[in-house]
Amino acid sequence: MIRRLLTGLLVLLLALPAAAQVRLKDLVEFDGVRGNDLIGYGLVVGLNGTGDGIRNSPFTEDIMANILERLGVNVAGEQFRPRNVAAVLVTATLPPFARAGSRLDVTVSAIGDASSLFGGTLVMTPLNGADGQIYAVAQGAVIAGGVSARGQAAEIVQGVPTGGSIPGGARVEREVEFELASLSRVRLALREADFTTALRIETVVNNEFGQAVAVMQDAGTVVVDIGRTGMPTPAHALSRIENLAITPGARARVVVDQRSGTIVMGEDVRISRVAVAQGGLTLRVEEQPLVSQPNPFAEGETVVVPRTYAEIERAPGTGLAEVTGATSLAEVVAGLNALGVGPREMIDILNTISAAGALHADLVVR
Repeated sequence: MIRRLLTGLLVLLLALPAAAQVRLKDLVEFDGVRGNDLIGYGLVVGLNGTGDGIRNSPFTEDIMANILERLGVNVAGEQFRPRNVAAVLVTATLPPFARAGSRLDVTVSAIGDASSLFGGTLVMTPLNGADGQIYAVAQGAVIAGGVSARGQAAEIVQGVPTGGSIPGGARVEREVEFELASLSRVRLALREADFTTALRIETVVNNEFGQAVAVMQDAGTVVVDIGRTGMPTPAHALSRIENLAITPGARARVVVDQRSGTIVMGEDVRISRVAVAQGGLTLRVEEQPLVSQPNPFAEGETVVVPRTYAEIERAPGTGLAEVTGATSLAEVVAGLNALGVGPREMIDILNTISAAGALHADLVVR
């Protein structure tokens, strides 16, 4: 498996250009142009007996009473026992430059013991920002993310029926004040700080305008002087530079996913000459109890006698194998393939090579 994985990765890299170029907008965030997280607490109604148990979720009764009282229904002292309502948290992201009346997608998640939100409708729910102000109001039919079915002796659940979404389910009521046109300088914040990439961004932007309009401040920031660009507004300047092609520089990195056994290597991974020996022990413990019982019509009782078998097996391993020094990703792949081990063993080998200082890359284990 690991051989096919690494071989496929090598073929893919050979088919691509040596250094792929990326648009500037895919490498940086423009200072101030950002979204804002919103959250609200609401009620989903119209469920088919899959809502909250009021005894276990008293907060559902509270919000339901508040909503009914706002509608002019006096429910003081009444006892609620419906199973068609569920208390939920509603979350959304207010995108930059969203205007009043714009629509937002929202996510709805049950917080009580409701078993499913399928078929429910979210009642009008205010969505608050981090400052406590209401920026949007959500309402609409919930599209549940799963389905569940239950019988007397069996139950089946597919997906997550206690969560769902409402596409375009919120309407913006308040705008976030941000005057982009008043900025004299705009900072470009790199999503992954790197001095080489920042310098290349500075060079490409300056070449685009024919003068020094961009200055690299550090590995994660490039400042663009809007006044020197000659453009009428910052929006015009950003629209001109956001599609410029950049060849990003990045640290050499090996990413390992222990759960799936996936190994991904970057183009700049290098390895020094090293010798590797790999093997392991397998401990097997097996219980085979023996039942001892008396003969028919004889006095006595049946006794279960425990029997345990324990065995230790030593895996043959790879012996001591040499991985030659590699100056390219193709040579790294060839050297690791020569070990002929599976993905789990390869993860341990890469970790050990890194600890020995022979792997010249960041090893990221997830």
